[in-house]
Amino acid sequence: MTNLTGIFKPEANEARDSDKSDKLVDLFRNRSELKKEFAALRDEKYQLQDRIKQHQGDTARAQQQMEHLENLLSDREWVHNVVAFYQLRHLAARCTSKLSMFAEQLKQQREQRAHGHLLAEWNEQRAEQAASIKGEITEQRMNLQLLDDRMQAARNKLGAMNSFVRLFRKKTLEAEMERVVARSESVRAKENELLGALQQIQNLDPPDPEGLDIASKRKINFMILSFVQQLYLHFEEDGLAALAKESTERSVGAVNYGSKYECDEMVERIEKRLNSMNGVSEFADVLQKRAKMIAQHATFRNDSDVVPAPESVGTVYSIDGNGVVREKDVGLLGENYFAVADALSR
Repeated sequence: MTNLTGIFKPEANEARDSDKSDKLVDLFRNRSELKKEFAALRDEKYQLQDRIKQHQGDTARAQQQMEHLENLLSDREWVHNVVAFYQLRHLAARCTSKLSMFAEQLKQQREQRAHGHLLAEWNEQRAEQAASIKGEITEQRMNLQLLDDRMQAARNKLGAMNSFVRLFRKKTLEAEMERVVARSESVRAKENELLGALQQIQNLDPPDPEGLDIASKRKINFMILSFVQQLYLHFEEDGLAALAKESTERSVGAVNYGSKYECDEMVERIEKRLNSMNGVSEFADVLQKRAKMIAQHATFRNDSDVVPAPESVGTVYSIDGNGVVREKDVGLLGENYFAVADALSR
């Protein structure tokens, strides 16, 4: 017994040591995971603190702006400037919205037209493939009909033979009939294969819309630039375009439009021009003509660019009812009038 105890005791000690080692490894592993989780929580805490500080700063600035606006509105000598300022901002916002809608509609029309051409080509190719397969199916069915006729003829011939002739010709006719049967099975198999191919063609999903090519995007951008010029010219007649742009770049207290009479007159001009703004996009021929002139002078920094260099499209073309063109240098794209840079196709 003493000897047996001596033999098995070391193994038991080794098992206990192994268990302790495994527990120690698990302990260190858990400790490492806890450290990682703690570090992640600490980083998240700092991020939340930064966001709180940012929101507090935004709130403080908004409060200062509100107080500043309240002071301006309480000043009888300045309140008319505030009204004129926000009317100009409203004008700029309307122009930006109208330009954005025009650009989006133009892009959708071009994409739908391009996808329509793609679908037409796809349908044409599919129709050609289907017609080719249908022709092969017709050919196989004609072959099958001929084989059926041969089989019937062989059967009739065999039935019409007398016993003496049948004795010598029966095996030959049966062999021929077996060849006809084998050929018929092969033709039917080919027909089924062709029917399956035809079904696959008919079940094909139409192609997804593809992106517009560089030339198409450039044409879209020339039209967008033509439209922003139309907007500019519509409001520049009363000197409102530049003032509207200025209102988006400066604060309400940094501008002075003059006396109450002058501000009221400006507000009336703004309202009048806004009411007639819907007709800006109705002159499609003028937009097309101006877009062609813009395209003639536009340059690009490289062959893959679709947005022209601002300095190459810095001429505004005014086209009257008689087709007379007058030019004026205004960098609408360079100065980003009515957020035209955001409306352009990329």
